Amino acid sequence: MASDLRDHLRAGFRWTDPGDGSGYLVSDRSGWWRDPVILDGLGEALAELFRADRPTVVVAPEVTGFLVGPLVARALGVGFVEAYRAGARRPIAEPMIWAEVPSDHRGEKQHLGVRRQLISPDDRVLVVDDWAATGAQARGLRELFGAGYVGTAVIVDETPPPVARELTIRGLLTGDDIEPV
Repeated sequence: MASDLRDHLRAGFRWTDPGDGSGYLVSDRSGWWRDPVILDGLGEALAELFRADRPTVVVAPEVTGFLVGPLVARALGVGFVEAYRAGARRPIAEPMIWAEVPSDHRGEKQHLGVRRQLISPDDRVLVVDDWAATGAQARGLRELFGAGYVGTAVIVDETPPPVARELTIRGLLTGDDIEPV
């Protein structure tokens, strides 16, 4: 991956204060989607992290995964499947398979589902998202896809190294790369 893309990712990211007095900063990734250099190179850069594993489909959780996943699928020459959060919208009127996601970075349990007919037992599934903090979504989807899961590609990987190894999470940046100043 070109260091130019990493520089653009760092420059397009910022931490913001929600103004609630908590002292807690919120990540603002909107600059990533405004930068044409990022949009042009992101799919290929994330695809390169797993190209040797020969994925046959990219699966990405809503919402930001729906932006990043198709870029990676296109770079790999494979299809894309959405993973929906349970309860986020009206039910999908097709058979779904669901993964229980352990508590995420907010301590909330979730369920992610994909349309059953879009994933075959022979698929080699690459999960793609913008950020991994705890590995909870990767863990849930790995359990859903079993031996078909090849790993998770993310823009920012903040997972502890043992979690990243266990779940085969690979990122373009680490949390240290975008640490608040």
